[in-house]
Amino acid sequence: MSAISTWFISIAGICILSVLVDLFLPDGSISSHIKSIFNFVIILVIITPLPNLIGQDFDASTIFTNQEIVLQEDYIHQLNRDKLTMLQNNIEATLENKGFKNIEISISADIFTTQMEIERVYVDLENLVIMENGQHIDIKNEVIETITSFIDIKEENIIFDG
Repeated sequence: MSAISTWFISIAGICILSVLVDLFLPDGSISSHIKSIFNFVIILVIITPLPNLIGQDFDASTIFTNQEIVLQEDYIHQLNRDKLTMLQNNIEATLENKGFKNIEISISADIFTTQMEIERVYVDLENLVIMENGQHIDIKNEVIETITSFIDIKEENIIFDG
């Protein structure tokens, strides 16, 4: 069989399959979604040999694998952002329990990798309020100890502002 006849048989086969599925599916939102999927597949079957006619190779699987990579990168990015936010909130809450209110923690990290590496921690003491249980304590040492109990980071990478 030639490539053109195989192409026509593929188009006819997917169209027949689409009609059969349409006959047996009840009306509703699921039916419309399945019809949309079949329409997309029919379009892919129709356009797949066109690049070969032009002289370029075309692989429909690259459409889906590239999309999976983008989704995975977005997931890793969001997961790491959530981890950083949770770390910041936990450190701030722990410092508040130790008697230091309104300390703002900002963490700088590469959030686009699977193994997120924290580069720096910025501590803003500008709005610091020391409560009774926090008096007569070395603030910077207490903050450094608290941060290093949550994060494996060198002291020189903890930067104080304010």
